Amino acid sequence: MQQRHVGRTGLKVSRLGLGTMTWGRDTDEHEARDQLVAFVEAGGTLVDTAAGYGNGDSERVIGQLLGDVVPRDEVVLATKAGISRVRGERETNGSRGFLLRSLDASLRRLQVDHVDLWQVHTWVDDTPLEETLGALDHAVTTGRAAYVGISNYNGWQSAQAATWQAAVPGRAVIASNQVEYSLLSRGVEAETIPAALALGMGVLPWSPLGRGVLTGKYRTGTPADSRAASAHFASFVGRHLTERSHRIVEAVVRAGEGLEWSPLEVALAWVRDRPGVTAPIVGARTAEQLKAALTVEECELPAEIVTALDDVSQPEPWGTEVS
Repeated sequence: MQQRHVGRTGLKVSRLGLGTMTWGRDTDEHEARDQLVAFVEAGGTLVDTAAGYGNGDSERVIGQLLGDVVPRDEVVLATKAGISRVRGERETNGSRGFLLRSLDASLRRLQVDHVDLWQVHTWVDDTPLEETLGALDHAVTTGRAAYVGISNYNGWQSAQAATWQAAVPGRAVIASNQVEYSLLSRGVEAETIPAALALGMGVLPWSPLGRGVLTGKYRTGTPADSRAASAHFASFVGRHLTERSHRIVEAVVRAGEGLEWSPLEVALAWVRDRPGVTAPIVGARTAEQLKAALTVEECELPAEIVTALDDVSQPEPWGTEVS
């Protein structure tokens, strides 16, 4: 698998990342093991998780697999802090103390002494930005994180964070911004991606398959074993089950038929090769689903297909969700 630099840093990752949001909940340890093996054998390196995924269960599963299934130094381990659901409701916290405690807990669950990329999971209005960014500096200077990034920051938030860090020598460089980006969610093209390009941040798209909708699985209904049929993901997927999305999915399917590709390959190749993108983060429930995504490494969309998909998926007004 081809490798790309994360923004204007020396960190290199595979141009496809492995997402683990469902690990420890919908994806058990055995399926997670199979996914990790398949991903690494295909040349993948970037493994992305978060402290808030399954209240830490995703990190626990990864920690049990690293070293046992694949050597630690064969993966670029990325995690996030700032969102928790310990009390049953989603809470955000960008304070220095919370973030650093969260990082230490992540390291324990992952059974490592540092992560390769540590990201603030979301912007928090009621915490001074300089305090949040100070936690990133401390993580780097103490060796807990090799690189740091942000997640779900819009254009002006990204620019403010990157500019603050660049203002004083010795502060940690913002390497990346992880945001939702797909043919169904292109609002980040207005400001967020231009900010990343201008300020040297790599873009890591989450839900590059439109929360699974771009695979075509919902064209005729909701499969019983799909995320849209589960209580905790129904509203998450439902955001993209619209008439607009249906038109885009049909265009993706037609493009795939002409190229003899799957809809998944078409949609994933499109976002992977957009300006500023380092690596889409692909989350799969099963190893078979992941293997179907890994075939995109051999795919490159013809220019005329890219243009047609651009036209049919003209961006909606900017908005963001958090995963």
